[in-house]
Amino acid sequence: MYRRMRALKKILTLLGTFFMVMLLTPTYVWAAESHASAMQVPVWLCIPFAGLLLCIAVMPLLRAEWWEAHQPLVVFMWIILLVVPFAIVYGAGDTLETVLECIVNDYLTFIVLLFGLFCVSGNITVGGDFAGSPRVNVCLLALGTLLSSCIGTTGASMLMVRPVIKMNSWRKRKRHIMVFFIFLISNMGGCLTPIGDPPLLMGFMRGVPFFWSMHLFPILIFDLVILLFVFYHLDKKAYRKDIAQGRKPDISRPGTEFYIEGLHNIIFLIMIVGAVILSGVLPGMSAFQDAAGNVRGIHLYGEVTLTFPALIEIVIILLAAFLSFKTTDKSIRRRNHFTWGAIQEVAVLFIGIFITMQPALMLLKALGPHIGLSSPREMFWATGALSSFLDNTPTYLVFLTTAGTLGFLNGVTTSLGTVPVKLLSAISCGAVFMGANTYIGNAPNFMVKSISDENGVNMPSFFGYIGWSLVFLVPVFILDMLVFFM
Repeated sequence: MYRRMRALKKILTLLGTFFMVMLLTPTYVWAAESHASAMQVPVWLCIPFAGLLLCIAVMPLLRAEWWEAHQPLVVFMWIILLVVPFAIVYGAGDTLETVLECIVNDYLTFIVLLFGLFCVSGNITVGGDFAGSPRVNVCLLALGTLLSSCIGTTGASMLMVRPVIKMNSWRKRKRHIMVFFIFLISNMGGCLTPIGDPPLLMGFMRGVPFFWSMHLFPILIFDLVILLFVFYHLDKKAYRKDIAQGRKPDISRPGTEFYIEGLHNIIFLIMIVGAVILSGVLPGMSAFQDAAGNVRGIHLYGEVTLTFPALIEIVIILLAAFLSFKTTDKSIRRRNHFTWGAIQEVAVLFIGIFITMQPALMLLKALGPHIGLSSPREMFWATGALSSFLDNTPTYLVFLTTAGTLGFLNGVTTSLGTVPVKLLSAISCGAVFMGANTYIGNAPNFMVKSISDENGVNMPSFFGYIGWSLVFLVPVFILDMLVFFM
């Protein structure tokens, strides 16, 4: 009881300190809703979002078991602490519309996609006598990074995470493997196509050519070479320590056997990728637009509509997941140590994050055109810093919109205006690359962490992971700025 009280006092002290800082900030920011009207966005409405992030960061360190058991209640508490004051400021109708829009237009497609990929990838198992050596791990990370642009960072992460964990199961020192896995496969690798990461898909829907993202290939290769070089030397040092302590893989002839079971699930993976592509293509077709040019769908409340392209995407993904389970032997999932824990944790935490971040996104939309950013290096760091904690898709759109209003005459022509190639590259890299800075920066990050924890990998804490990104990622981003965005 005494230890619990001490832990509770620590939590309350941290939260209290944070709230005092927040309350001492400017009370309102003026956000232009249109040319004719304006609204005030209270800064203190961001407190529930910050509080939830603080809980995600601190609670596993203070009361891990309690946190695991009570995550839904804590998330629900922070949602209520946002919804009630939001309703007081904006009214119940606007609050309901905001929450519904967030759930229907953002969270629903996000969690369905994650669920589908989680199910399908869990029905594919890799076997053989390959052991997790530095060379093997470098090859796996390089393969997964390039695969991310073909099937998305989420798809590649879910497909590769279990084989990587399995091949390194004999090792004691392996957390760095999964950290670099998140850096490369769950984030940076998705920069080459609109399929790779949702921000680029949104750019494609607003007129950015489908294959324009290939302009980012030199930047990706530059970062990939640096990070894999660093990783190889880290892994070689850890590998030698494991060998010196008598650890070795339980295989007699390494590298002589390799097989994949459940390979037919690639069909269902292609179905999911196709659904994502359709979600970006169908809204631009006249058959899915009304006379005013709005995307057709099922009207729910106010201006909230579940569009037919989104509904088609959801149905295809759920069908792929269902068929995958029906056509795959249960033994494959047992060998993969398949459980529902990881997807449940992500579903609970991210609905809280998506809802409570709305005031922060409102502030970003309000301030975006007025913060005076115009150079590639400024856009790179601003987009990246915010994408580390906020949803990178709306962050990308805010800065893309800002860039489109700057009056450039040469560059990539979009529906939001003409954007110079270097400026668009900076915004794209900031949104995609710097999602790797935190566990919450991109959904696959947390999924990989959860699956790794389930399989005995001692992953860094929330702040511990940020320490890794500060040491290994930020210097690379500084080089990116100096080489590509000056």
